[in-house]
Amino acid sequence: MNNPEKVFDGLLVLQCQNGNKKAFSILVKRWHHKLCKQAFFYTKDKDIAKDIAQDSWNVIIKKIYSLKEPNSFGNWVLTIVNRKAIDWARKYKRNKDKLHTYYKDSQENNDTNYTYNSNEDTDENILRTIKKLPENQQIILTLFYLEDCSIIDISNILNISKGTVKSRLFYAREKLKSILKN
Repeated sequence: MNNPEKVFDGLLVLQCQNGNKKAFSILVKRWHHKLCKQAFFYTKDKDIAKDIAQDSWNVIIKKIYSLKEPNSFGNWVLTIVNRKAIDWARKYKRNKDKLHTYYKDSQENNDTNYTYNSNEDTDENILRTIKKLPENQQIILTLFYLEDCSIIDISNILNISKGTVKSRLFYAREKLKSILKN
């Protein structure tokens, strides 16, 4: 985001901290779609992404009064959404692994064949190619190009060093180029 937008968000945060409910409503209008989009990156499900965004807003409501740097609101909320989405992904993976184990066990006990249908909604070649990259590179590309975050912002959001961000960004670009050439 541009600097004036960060300043505007910072002013809205200050007004929220002073009890202005309309300012919070404006923040929600400005950020809700971005939060849903960020959560969707992890979940690949719009409804779950909306739930994660809503859970994130609950945390934001409770903790906005303790935000010491109002201009960092964007990074702060993206960090909250990322952590909530990662928690969901871990829980989903555990449940998926349990279901897979159950499925294997039932396959051994029954001769019935079931097939899982993978639902790929996107037809865009670049998005499909990005999905082929490792998750950490996908996240970096999404934050850098789609969310327009700086390297420092990404470093703060993901809680990794700037050098790691630069490295992952470089390797993600190189891998993306080689996949697209083929």
